[in-house]
Amino acid sequence: MPTGSKLIGALCLGILGAVIAEMVKPLFPEGTGFGYFTYVSFAVGLFVGWKFLGARAAGRGLTEAINNGLTSVIVQVFLALFVFGSYEMIIQALGHRYSEPMEALRGILELGMFYGAFLLNAQVIMTLVVGAIVSGIITDFAYRHWR
Repeated sequence: MPTGSKLIGALCLGILGAVIAEMVKPLFPEGTGFGYFTYVSFAVGLFVGWKFLGARAAGRGLTEAINNGLTSVIVQVFLALFVFGSYEMIIQALGHRYSEPMEALRGILELGMFYGAFLLNAQVIMTLVVGAIVSGIITDFAYRHWR
């Protein structure tokens, strides 16, 4: 059921996903084609914000709101790494890089870890942490005021 907290949570994490995607782009090797990278990151943020952050908002106080924001951003990061790793694995599988299905599944994890290494930047990590805290607080505020 749509609620104000789900909408605000989705918008907060969607915007955070797009901002992080734009921050990470300069860290990739020059000439990397990004395609719909920012839009997919925004969509993953919308999904996680709606299903996790907004749905778990309960108006129980600041600590609960911050915890909710942090765990939702962690879910968002892992889901985004899985989505991008899966997409790249499919591209490589169509090029006959994998000889068996388990190798392709292992490729998703390897590619996800490769992309995750680009997130290990102090500016990106600080943006994720501050964005998680602010998103959690704003979503909790929305839950208390728009039930």
